[in-house]
Amino acid sequence: MEIQLNSEITCPNCGHKKVDDMPTNACKFFYECENCKAVLKPKEGDCCVYCSYGSVACPPIQENKNCC
Repeated sequence: MEIQLNSEITCPNCGHKKVDDMPTNACKFFYECENCKAVLKPKEGDCCVYCSYGSVACPPIQENKNCC
């Protein structure tokens, strides 16, 4: 399976969507929505904002590895 490095993040506050490049060497714990400026944090049990709000899970999770 090929690892995807882009994920579309959807803001739960305003519904704004943006495709973002995911880092392969670090988790992204905070993400600021460029539309409403809300700061997103991972949901409980998720390792990063991509796993909580993205269309694709982060690269380590895609590889069935532990994330950060």
